Amino acid sequence: MNTKTIGFIGLGVMGSAMAGHLKASGERLIVYTRTRAKAQMLLDAGAEWSDSLAQLAQQCDVIFTMVGYPSDVEEVYFGPDGLLAHARQGTILVDMTTSRPDLAIRIHEAGRQKGIRTLDAPVSGGDIGARNGTLSIMVGGDEATFEEVKPLFAMMGKTIVLQGGPGAGQHAKMANQIAVAANLIGAVESVTYARRAGLNPTTVLQSITTGAAGSWQLANMVPRMLEGNFAPGFFIKHFLKDLRIALDAAREMKLDLPLLELAERLFEQLTAEGMENLGTHALYMLYDRGLVQSLTSRG
Repeated sequence: MNTKTIGFIGLGVMGSAMAGHLKASGERLIVYTRTRAKAQMLLDAGAEWSDSLAQLAQQCDVIFTMVGYPSDVEEVYFGPDGLLAHARQGTILVDMTTSRPDLAIRIHEAGRQKGIRTLDAPVSGGDIGARNGTLSIMVGGDEATFEEVKPLFAMMGKTIVLQGGPGAGQHAKMANQIAVAANLIGAVESVTYARRAGLNPTTVLQSITTGAAGSWQLANMVPRMLEGNFAPGFFIKHFLKDLRIALDAAREMKLDLPLLELAERLFEQLTAEGMENLGTHALYMLYDRGLVQSLTSRG
């Protein structure tokens, strides 16, 4: 797309790396986040700081948001200082937060009434994908807007797919998170079994990551588990939020997903034990400490 002024809101573990790719491409980038210190690396690289959402909205042609929870999305888009109140006609707003499909539809409808175009575009790939610019980006919205923003998506991700109309990106991300939960539980149970059987889990990993059991979780998360490194690539608290969104949507569709329900219980337990700010692979600690039985035996 022609050179435009880009806004980026939300500079957490993933957002800062994603915004960094946009800045490295030479785009004019204006950033805002609640804690200015999180923006310092980008500011040092030439990004500009905005003192408010409203100020950013008034200056930018395309604005990306990557915040924590649906409640944050509500505030950023619908608040009195928010994007929908202050963005100019013709602005494109792209929410990359994993959020509720129904909220994405509400944002689209509110934007349409004001001449503002919107996309919902959640991502998968964690901190590694964000740093490497290899994220999978799942997009909902109209095709013309998608094609206009696609060159910017290509700076942050490798797999960029329009899934359908407004909300479709969020539904695709829910499908992704359901598969992630299944893969993560499987990886944790696999390594727990190997260790209990007296095997060297690292050696077992050499055999199973390249066979039919191979997965991103086995290849990337199990080594961190075995090192005792539970720093967040993706926070437990955010994954639990995603699981609950997926369960709510499944229930609305009268869909029974027992493995998803199990994942919610496991991550609720991790949160109850004060681990919400660790990475999702800290699930291994529940198994390692023998705390899973009471969960799986419920009901």
